[in-house]
Amino acid sequence: MNDIIDRADKALKFQYLCDHCLGRLSAHVDTGTTDVERGRSVREAVARERAARNEDMPETTFCWLCEDMFQELERFAQETIEKLGTIEYDTFLIGTRVDPAVQDREERLWSEVGGEKAEPIKAELNREIGKIVERRTGKEVDFKSPDVVAVIDTRFGHVELDIAPIFIYGRYRKFSREIPQTRWPCRVCQGKGCKRCDNTGKMYQNSVQEIIGNVVLKEAEGADHFFHGMGREDIDARMLGTGRPFVLEISEPRKRHLDLEALTILVNENGAGEADFSGLRRSTRDEVRQIKAATPDKVYLAEVKVHGKVNKGRVNEVVQSLSQARITQQTPTRVAHRRADLAREREIHDLQLMEFAEDRLVLQLRTESGTYVKEFVSGDNGRTVPSFSAALGFPCEVTALDVLQVIDTNNEG
Repeated sequence: MNDIIDRADKALKFQYLCDHCLGRLSAHVDTGTTDVERGRSVREAVARERAARNEDMPETTFCWLCEDMFQELERFAQETIEKLGTIEYDTFLIGTRVDPAVQDREERLWSEVGGEKAEPIKAELNREIGKIVERRTGKEVDFKSPDVVAVIDTRFGHVELDIAPIFIYGRYRKFSREIPQTRWPCRVCQGKGCKRCDNTGKMYQNSVQEIIGNVVLKEAEGADHFFHGMGREDIDARMLGTGRPFVLEISEPRKRHLDLEALTILVNENGAGEADFSGLRRSTRDEVRQIKAATPDKVYLAEVKVHGKVNKGRVNEVVQSLSQARITQQTPTRVAHRRADLAREREIHDLQLMEFAEDRLVLQLRTESGTYVKEFVSGDNGRTVPSFSAALGFPCEVTALDVLQVIDTNNEG
């Protein structure tokens, strides 16, 4: 305790400090009480010590460090409550911007009396304003993942809200062969609008992302939407079965308490004939990471045109030889402009012949994540080895491709 009193005595000889600023000097030594209570107690102890030495306490009552900022706590809290009242939230956190001159004075004080046991002024402001807001609103402070962070500029009393995004998990099916999974900015104008895109800024006028994102964005009164899919299918491929897992992110939502059952109806009406959505539930940023990192197997149905006439027996031999085959795929020609030119090994876990005609086949495949099915069939001019075309001895190409299942073991069904 003598060290605490000595530090306080030295500080009060340097400049006059309010109880808050005096108490913070020993915040990490004398725990279990507030800074203001500690400051008041230490001030009384210093007064007794000085009285014993026939020394006077300073007469001024204006704090050199914070300039009596703590007398504004109620005002800061009220401004914050009014700002928070414009959005839906359950948890919050307080942050503050303090005049750099105040922080400079605090560092000068620490250099004079020692600051290794002290608490920064911003920490006390955040905590004390948070207590008031918590008490008056009934909402909870959350230090890890609050719905909103209210940042108070103590110089002007302005409050800004940093609203956490909301995340919604679901699965989508795509029935159109003419829309991509996500928004696709125009390659020419990069989204600004030009003749190529009819001033829309987009390569495609709709997408799975926009079908659901625009509806949810409106309901949540958010700023923008972002789509995190567990992989993606080609634009001309359908996504069928139970659908592909995804997480939709809505930034800066003013409304968080969304009726997901009602939203499911709305988004499916919006996507009629193009896409539908199921299993909508609240999600998290951690699940976004899991979705992006997942490497699920996929089951495909591929319609294949054979440039030549083959017999069923030969086709069955090729199908049997390539089932469970390890293949090497150089980055396909069609995506080489946007992906690194690498050789990747993948496995065809299962291959079955579903329909046969002399120049048309339907194949069902279960493949390892990241397999380029079209190139496995065509060979891509030798960039995929082995390939269905090479094994059959006739050029083949996929004319229609459907994803029947994304085998997500963490969220099956």
